[in-house]
Amino acid sequence: MPKHSAPALLLSLFAISAWAGELKVSTDFEGGSAIVESIDSTAQVVRLMPGGDPQRGWPCWWYVRIDGLEKGEPLTLNLGGSNKPARNDGKETGKPIAAGWAMPIKAAISSDNEKWEQSLPGKRDQGRMLYQITGTGGPMWIAWGPPFTPRNTDALIAEIEKRLPSAKSFELSQTREQRPVRGLRITEAKDPAPRGVWVQARQHAWESGASWVARGFTEWLAGDDADARWLRANAEVIIVPVMDVDNVATGNGGKESAPRDHNRDWDDQPIHPEVAAAQRTLAEWGKAGRLDVFLELHNPGYADLRPFFFAGPADLLTDLGRKNRADFLKIACAHIADPLAVEETIRITGPSYHPLWKQISTQWVTAHGNPQTFAGCLETAWNTPHSNTEGYRTVGRQLGQAVAEYLQKHPKP
Repeated sequence: MPKHSAPALLLSLFAISAWAGELKVSTDFEGGSAIVESIDSTAQVVRLMPGGDPQRGWPCWWYVRIDGLEKGEPLTLNLGGSNKPARNDGKETGKPIAAGWAMPIKAAISSDNEKWEQSLPGKRDQGRMLYQITGTGGPMWIAWGPPFTPRNTDALIAEIEKRLPSAKSFELSQTREQRPVRGLRITEAKDPAPRGVWVQARQHAWESGASWVARGFTEWLAGDDADARWLRANAEVIIVPVMDVDNVATGNGGKESAPRDHNRDWDDQPIHPEVAAAQRTLAEWGKAGRLDVFLELHNPGYADLRPFFFAGPADLLTDLGRKNRADFLKIACAHIADPLAVEETIRITGPSYHPLWKQISTQWVTAHGNPQTFAGCLETAWNTPHSNTEGYRTVGRQLGQAVAEYLQKHPKP
């Protein structure tokens, strides 16, 4: 082995030290997104704001990888809100969305891009949010919330199919950009026309917690809990963890995208193939009289600190539909109680909520369902200390328990 001279060795060590201390921020991976304003490797400060094209949804999602941070070394992530004009109510507003949409109390952090924890609470400073991060000696991923991208869908599907023979993956459709929208069909029912339960998440791409709720629901359903076994034996359950795959994959917000987002696309001529595909199956269930439960999963506004349900105006329901809605909410409140307790009152998505309220999924399902159909949107709070992977999965498990109890108490018509 050749020997290095002292000057050469010192130069080599200096180069390694300089390289190790140089911070690098990247977003060139699935779901990655941010605008990097500046990197100060001396002061250990990274300034950034959410990335994404406002024409592809609210620019509030951010997700970065940071290299060059030594073990135990402090980093300040200085986050600002987007300065790009955004759309709302289906039209251009000419102004940015409120910065709070991009600033969770705690950021999601990971040293392997797989297991996610919460950072220490951020501190407000002159309209920005400062998060203090401690290096682990390797790359670190930091995001608005725990990411759940198409590769996570693939991993979940593979895990559940391996665990449960009755779980079968399927492709709902190809997206407009030719990505697969994948889901799971789970049933062990002997009845040729079993109860129909449809669960879908992420019609708004940035609301990543919704997919973790879907994951918790799926894991519970595939387990040994007696109610999970009952549900598998009496219902056909379809779960789609990510609907807006294109915007999730590219790190765009999805909500209020042009010309309309997935959850404003539920009319007779949807522009998103995955919406059209979901409508076909749901309409078939409706014609067969077995569309019992439809659940849309979202995350709400930054000031909403408890989960709650959205649904359409009660006067558009049958008497049985109104009774079933009240029953479902009562059962859900009994189960979704800790650590994230669901609100006792359903919020209404009517004419005052959005100009395209009739094109929201829950309203379309109500109009094309059966007298007994319950269609609701669960909004799980994202801006709390429990808004992490474990908290979201717990809500998903509790939601599954609520669905099972609801169907047990409401026999097939």
